[in-house]
Amino acid sequence: MGRRRKPSKPKTTPPKKPAAPPGPPPMPRVIELPETMTVRDLARSLRVNPIDVIKELMANGIVVSINQTIDYETAEIVSSELGFQTRPIQPEEEPEEEEEREEARTLWQKIIENEDPANLEPRPPVVTVLGHVDHGKTTLLDAIRQTNVVAQEYGGITQHIGAYQVEYEGNKITFLDTPGHEAFTAMRARGAQVTDLAVLVIAADDGVMPQTKEAIDHARAAGVPILVALNKMDLSSARPERVKQQLADLELTVEDWGGDVVCVPVSAKKKQGIEDLLENILLVTQVAELKSNPHRPALGTVIEGKLDRHLGPTATLLVQAGTLRVGDALVIGTISGRVRAMKDENGKPVTEAPPSTPVLVTGLSDVPRAGDIFQVVESERRARAIAQERAERQRQAGARPARIQAMSLNELFSQFQAGQVAELNLIIKADVQGSLEPITSSLEQLSTDDLKINILRQGTGDVTESDVMLAAASQAIILGFHVSVDEAARRLANQEGVDIRLYTIIYQLIDDVDRALKGLLEPEYEKVVIGHA
Repeated sequence: MGRRRKPSKPKTTPPKKPAAPPGPPPMPRVIELPETMTVRDLARSLRVNPIDVIKELMANGIVVSINQTIDYETAEIVSSELGFQTRPIQPEEEPEEEEEREEARTLWQKIIENEDPANLEPRPPVVTVLGHVDHGKTTLLDAIRQTNVVAQEYGGITQHIGAYQVEYEGNKITFLDTPGHEAFTAMRARGAQVTDLAVLVIAADDGVMPQTKEAIDHARAAGVPILVALNKMDLSSARPERVKQQLADLELTVEDWGGDVVCVPVSAKKKQGIEDLLENILLVTQVAELKSNPHRPALGTVIEGKLDRHLGPTATLLVQAGTLRVGDALVIGTISGRVRAMKDENGKPVTEAPPSTPVLVTGLSDVPRAGDIFQVVESERRARAIAQERAERQRQAGARPARIQAMSLNELFSQFQAGQVAELNLIIKADVQGSLEPITSSLEQLSTDDLKINILRQGTGDVTESDVMLAAASQAIILGFHVSVDEAARRLANQEGVDIRLYTIIYQLIDDVDRALKGLLEPEYEKVVIGHA
């Protein structure tokens, strides 16, 4: 009998380990993006195919090409759809950027201040005409231009270059023919101070309007004296004394009411009072003893820039120091060039332009912005090098154009200690007039000998683009009480770095300003989502 086999043990499979629970999804990458960029640049930043970016844009109803520019908000939406988190680039203040900003702000002012008085010569005043849209500003400018002997010599044919000169009794006056607030907002926000006098046009029948008040605010913020041109005096409905009362209510008291504001009655339509107006402009500006050195390399401000179909990039330049000549090499921000030709407002070629002279210039590499500072340098090669260096710095900083550093309540005390500020400019908006009075009176009481509170504008209603433009140009802070900020104003405030603070309790508003003056204000923190677990 054979041996019985032991039954073999059944093969067993070791039990499988339980599957690990699924981990959290990978955190989306955080990409820093500039305020604006091309579709190609966005795709490059995300490291995706540009076609994918274009598809996402089309899915959101936006049809673009690879080289078109989109803003940050649009790029943020597309990036999110593609699985990325984004945040705006917040570049640190580089020393070079600060130098460029300081240059744009005070270069020509420093040069004028440091000039040898022996080199200074009288220059014509530069005048900006402001006023409500229907009060006859354009008609007045036309009347002034038509009474000008120089213009008549060339048949009165003028070309619009944004500025022009008239001559009265042997004295020249330069008028800026730009959109009213442009001389006080975009230009001033970039550091340019071009105006010596603001002529405020008010219709004698309508009186002071909201746009009139805005013009007064801008002129005051710029520290520019105001001369009132009381227009439409030929109408039977003209009520000049009522207008003077309205001006007095705005702390703008005319001479015959015991103040120091010159008020000239005119009729632009009938060309009455024009010579009297020109005479008073000269009298008011002669007090300032306006002077400049015409013998140094030219320096000044861009009044407007255009792309001409035949001439290419052109710019109206206002020379503020030195004399600009045909053939001069110049740099304007990130733009360079050589003055190929110059014309005055009559289209007449000129070879040189002394201080306070506006000229149309050709020969630039691109179209400059109003308010940019131009400077003549030793050679076109040097101009190109400076422009390229500035362009590279802007590119590295996220294509953010240099502008005056905005003021914020959090930084007020440190800037005051560093000697950078001696006054706090404020714009106050409230829901009703009854709220404005206690707020403004309480804030004014916080002024000290060392740090003055200057209320540039106070009014009722929501914060508007006009408020933000004034704040940007004047380094002001906007304080709102029981009001909101309209969307366009909020976008502009973000773009310009304007500090807007909204309150529902008056005490808290006053206390925040008081604590800021004393360096006790707690910093505000902004929550930025950089990823999700």
